[in-house]
Amino acid sequence: GQAWQQPAHRNTAHNQQLRRQVQVVFQDPFSSLSPRMTVEEIVGEGLRVHMPALDVAARRTRVAAMLAEVGLTDAQFPGLLARYPHEFSGGQRQRLAIARALIVEPQVLVLDEPTSALDVTIQQQVLSLLQRLQKERALSYLLITHDVAVVRAMAHEVIVMKDGEVVESGSVHQVLDAPRHAYTQRLVQAAQPV
Repeated sequence: GQAWQQPAHRNTAHNQQLRRQVQVVFQDPFSSLSPRMTVEEIVGEGLRVHMPALDVAARRTRVAAMLAEVGLTDAQFPGLLARYPHEFSGGQRQRLAIARALIVEPQVLVLDEPTSALDVTIQQQVLSLLQRLQKERALSYLLITHDVAVVRAMAHEVIVMKDGEVVESGSVHQVLDAPRHAYTQRLVQAAQPV
């Protein structure tokens, strides 16, 4: 029970390396981006930590390229890099959050209910973006969601948890098309169109 007494080790080289390899996109795009930072600062923040050798111009070039990759450009939003999060919609903010996570070239992206705060048409756009980025960048996603439709669209392997316990796991087809556990059966049933 000593682990909590060791906050000094939180920023070790190992932890920093891990943070570069594993990045997170949170559920709520309205609270996950600092309102006092510009788009350039938000998306470029990880580069300052993980690639400190880059100068300002190189960092800015990378930030602009990453924003374009998630579908945000200066043509669409003049002065994009100097703008603040409040100037963007929920779906656009989630694109900013995805850009911020991917700019340090992680191997794994943890997606915590990444579309649940967005309306349905925007959800679809963000999921399509995530699918494209996964293919292009050979990313692994750890997707946390209650939405069975999102699981069907995004997942290859599924782990079903209830009260912190794994109740079922397997390929997405195995688990969703032939659920064995009563809890999984209820989840799948509840997701069926009426």
